[in-house]
Amino acid sequence: MEMICAIVHQLTRNLTPEELECSGFDKYYVDHTLALWPQAASGAPWTATYFQSKGDPITDLHEDMAAEQKARTTYDNILRLVKDPEICDPIRFLREREIVHYQRFGESLRIVQDKLDSNNFYAINPEFDIRRSCK
Repeated sequence: MEMICAIVHQLTRNLTPEELECSGFDKYYVDHTLALWPQAASGAPWTATYFQSKGDPITDLHEDMAAEQKARTTYDNILRLVKDPEICDPIRFLREREIVHYQRFGESLRIVQDKLDSNNFYAINPEFDIRRSCK
């Protein structure tokens, strides 16, 4: 997030009111000045509801892997549109980092699956489906 904030700051710090209006950035400026306000390209603001956590290691690792792939795709799309090396270089770095994170989560998933009963690891949540006696 800090790298994206720095890029947004570099791109917007010297904008004139006319440039704000011509670029379509004027509505954003009215609400947020030049501060970073995380939102989708459609204008939907960021919300923690995009993150999921179920407490099941297999489910959560799949969610983590999906999030890394979505971020990588976003960076791919930015790189298709932007040609400025001062923007592309840090975006490429962030993209590479998403790929490494995806690989590490994949390795973690394999370790978790190897430690569980391979005939049953999609049917139970080992955190909760432990036989306990009721007292």
